[in-house]
Amino acid sequence: MFPTPIERCSPLTRGLYKAGLPLALIVWLLPILAVAMTSIRGAGDMAAGNYWGLPTEWQLLENYSAVFRDTPIARYIGNSLMVAIPTVIGAIALSCLAGFALGVYRFKANLAVFFLFVGGNFIPFQILMVPVRDLSLRLGLYDSIGALVLFHIAFQTGFCTFFMRNFIRDLPHELIEAARIEGASEWQIFWRVVLPLVRPALAALSVLIFTFIWNDYFWATVLIQGDHAMPVTGGLKSLNGQWVAQWHLVSAGSIIAALPPVAIFFLMQKQFIAGLTLGATKG
Repeated sequence: MFPTPIERCSPLTRGLYKAGLPLALIVWLLPILAVAMTSIRGAGDMAAGNYWGLPTEWQLLENYSAVFRDTPIARYIGNSLMVAIPTVIGAIALSCLAGFALGVYRFKANLAVFFLFVGGNFIPFQILMVPVRDLSLRLGLYDSIGALVLFHIAFQTGFCTFFMRNFIRDLPHELIEAARIEGASEWQIFWRVVLPLVRPALAALSVLIFTFIWNDYFWATVLIQGDHAMPVTGGLKSLNGQWVAQWHLVSAGSIIAALPPVAIFFLMQKQFIAGLTLGATKG
């Protein structure tokens, strides 16, 4: 058997790796563990300053049931789903069409149009805050779920097009030519030939975009003001104001808010890894 990359390293490097990896893992997981432990503490622990020790009273069911009973977190989660799902569908659909055009057809402005999609990803969102807010007010979309969906689709389509164009461009062009010779239309080629071949890439991109939209806090606070359309990330901020002395409830709400993207990742783990590694072995 061939030696692994770690086995080919010097003893000093292997020692640093074995010592550094657990340390990095602990540092990375420490905030998550702290929030998880806080979510099952009682109010007495928080008042006594017991932030890092074991809880003196375990209130797992009490804290998590109180979050759903006494706060509007269920509405916030529903709002996040109503934003994330249409955004994923819209961005994926537009990027597949644009990626097909840029990856299959050869025309003079192909590279220039592709660079427009790529260049938009390098614009900081913060500098767009004022014009985007003003545009949403002019369109009558401010403080609505529709505003978040439309602007998220607009911002995510650039990255998704970059992603899909590269995958579609790597497909064997002979398959497309063979379909044309058989008399298939361009739409049939797109729907029956290209999309089935890039299905792993679609799954990977869907997981990435859903996670990004679900965790978005910036646009949720820029474009939304009321609880009727507030996603869960912005809603947790309002819970912090409402439960200012009850951090155990805020922590429980944070754990609940993190579960949907984690669940989707594990449900689509095989497709996600297959999409990211698609074409990795090509010469």
